[in-house]
Amino acid sequence: MKVILTKPVADLGDKGDVVDVSDGYGRNYLLPRKFAVKAFPGALKQAEAMRIATEDAARKALEEARLLAESLAGTRVVVAARSGDAGNLFGSIGAADIAAAIIKFTGIDIDKKIIQIEDPIKAIGLHEVALKPHADVEVSITLDVIPV
Repeated sequence: MKVILTKPVADLGDKGDVVDVSDGYGRNYLLPRKFAVKAFPGALKQAEAMRIATEDAARKALEEARLLAESLAGTRVVVAARSGDAGNLFGSIGAADIAAAIIKFTGIDIDKKIIQIEDPIKAIGLHEVALKPHADVEVSITLDVIPV
């Protein structure tokens, strides 16, 4: 039985893929759970359109991520925070604080989810922060934490 996947299915394919499965698997599992639809000629055209739209969206997202990486490459962002005499911060600087600082210094609005820090920053000084706007694109910025 030929079916068109409407959702990604492990070990079978992604959304929009046309796959050949056994009649029982298609009829008893994929179709009732809305993971797939039968592959009729009209549905095949629709699946091709879905596949093209998905590829275009992925290509557009990659291009936007590359433009963002080019605009942020080598950027130095300054964050002022309260600290003790030893240089330890009273609080910490997290992804939301870094995103706000990037907006303040560059005017580029980024999502805090793309900021890759393992632990919050708790010390004064220079810190390298990685931004990953796409799975294939990564850029590094310098974060300068200064005392208030």
